[in-house]
Amino acid sequence: MPDPLNPAVEASTPLAAALPRSDHVVMHDILAEMGDLAARHTFGARRQTPVPRVSLFQSFARTTLQPVLYEPMLCVVIQGAKAVTIGDRRLRYDPASYAIGSVEIPVTSGVIEASAQRPYRAVSLGLDRAILAGLLPQVDGVAMEPTPFGFDVCPMTPDLADAWLRLLRLLDRPADIPVLAPMLEREILYRLLQGPQARMLRQIAAADSRLSQVRRAIAWIREHYSQPLRVEHLARLAGMSVATFHRHFKAATAMSPLQFQKTLRLQHARSLLIAEPDAARAGYAVGYESASQFSREYARLFGSPPARDAQRLRRDAAMPEGVSAP
Repeated sequence: MPDPLNPAVEASTPLAAALPRSDHVVMHDILAEMGDLAARHTFGARRQTPVPRVSLFQSFARTTLQPVLYEPMLCVVIQGAKAVTIGDRRLRYDPASYAIGSVEIPVTSGVIEASAQRPYRAVSLGLDRAILAGLLPQVDGVAMEPTPFGFDVCPMTPDLADAWLRLLRLLDRPADIPVLAPMLEREILYRLLQGPQARMLRQIAAADSRLSQVRRAIAWIREHYSQPLRVEHLARLAGMSVATFHRHFKAATAMSPLQFQKTLRLQHARSLLIAEPDAARAGYAVGYESASQFSREYARLFGSPPARDAQRLRRDAAMPEGVSAP
């Protein structure tokens, strides 16, 4: 049987094979220092650092795959590995790669390589649209169409890793953060704009891009997830025909608008059940009119019926919930 903690995923290229030998030595040293910095400055499973939009994560064991909501971000794995499933795509990211997300997207993710001796460690940067937009005039243009997939994994480079290292070093010198952190954040985004996901990043920054239009619809779904969803209304918000909207929404999120809303509803219901184990009330609160339908769809997504899953969650204080970063 397949290992639920280590599913078959699209693997990134091993670090040693992806880089010339000289670059591999450089990357090894950079990651070693980043690991030392992360170990000293990560408290618990997650920490929002004094550097704006930068968070640190760690896990001392593999974790079960859980549905969570990813925000637009860049994630660099310093040690260990993580797997994420979006629609029918399954991806892996580790120190040979970085993960980048351009839209708010429900995923199933979990740590697949970690131990007490060699814990999973990662750092993330929330993507700031205004900073990206300010950088666009300084880089060569790329084509904007079609709508890119909203999450991808790309090979890590020594230049990008070095910029990350210098950003993490500021944790040892907090007085330097207000002056140097904005410069290093711009350098990281500048290097991303020169990489394989330049088109995705440009669409985040451009207010009239297809990705930005899809994000307007996603924002409405997130704010009104418990209300009936009319695709015609979302298409008007996005400024597209219904057929065009469906195509671009699925291209970005790997799911239909209705699937997206259902996943959000079930995730919100799960957070309600942790606080109060009343399945019927949780289902109605997130927009379900049928308790049996809610129970079926909940079990399909989370692996067990609402009441049983809520009991397990309350026993497991480390279980992630709600909005998460990788």
